[in-house]
Amino acid sequence: MAIRKILHYPDPVLRQKAESIAEVDDEIRTLADDMAETMYAAPGVGLAAPQVGVLKRVIVLDCAGDDDQRRLICAVNPQILSLEGESCEEEGCLSVPSYYAKVTRSPRAKVRYLDLDGQLVEMDVEGLLAVAFQHEIDHLDGVLFIDHLSPLKKNLFKKKYKKILEQKQEEL
Repeated sequence: MAIRKILHYPDPVLRQKAESIAEVDDEIRTLADDMAETMYAAPGVGLAAPQVGVLKRVIVLDCAGDDDQRRLICAVNPQILSLEGESCEEEGCLSVPSYYAKVTRSPRAKVRYLDLDGQLVEMDVEGLLAVAFQHEIDHLDGVLFIDHLSPLKKNLFKKKYKKILEQKQEEL
């Protein structure tokens, strides 16, 4: 396992659509292992392959919040089958560091994916896990959480994020 570099906005790779995976093989399992290690080290609750520069439909999630009780989900070709309800919660993203904003998503979802053994899994998820699935699947389609903001909030984001990047440059 290895920690991979997380790409940051505005890297153009983050805007590309990831390819479906025909077969879950050792290469995909290694990618998922590396992604999990990278996500835990960041730390974060989810990571999509495009965030580490790989345009494949793989995400990893762990919303347990407690290191002793990890509940890692590695999902290949994940899909949202249905969404239920609406809530507006603050989100952040490992690819948009130091920026958080309220995003409207569904608090309940039915998802389908292949696990690392190539087995089809369907599950009902809610709360943070439902939001994390939606957020990470967005990444697979080249969509960032900031794309869900109103035009006004997007403009505010661009100004604020420019300052965040300038501060980071000064720290180096």
